[in-house]
Amino acid sequence: MAAGSIFRRRVRLDTDGGEEVLLDLERAVAMAGGDGLELDDGGWIEVRAAAEPLLEIRAAEPTRFARLAWHLGNRHIPTEIAPDAIRIRPDHVLEAMLIGLGAVVAHVVLPFQPEGGAYGGQDHGGGHGHGHDH
Repeated sequence: MAAGSIFRRRVRLDTDGGEEVLLDLERAVAMAGGDGLELDDGGWIEVRAAAEPLLEIRAAEPTRFARLAWHLGNRHIPTEIAPDAIRIRPDHVLEAMLIGLGAVVAHVVLPFQPEGGAYGGQDHGGGHGHGHDH
């Protein structure tokens, strides 16, 4: 079953076979590619991230790469950290900022598996108290 990043309690998903599945949980649970869902009949469905448009960000040297990651992290956007790239959902303002900071940015279509972060991927709201405004 392909899906984007899932952290929901109730959502309609599509299987690779074209079937619709209603995910209806008691509480929201973070899921990532490779996780599984047990069906009422005892069967299992593998969770996979769906391919979606992304920006793939690279840098020529480690210090610049770290600086780019810091700027993205400071904006609290869903971000995937790959061995040699950072991936985010398309945003023309962030793309311009990154290019201005020396990034090489490519438009790609790939499965997106953003980091869970310090809060385990949970939507922790705006009042998380780490010393700056949003």
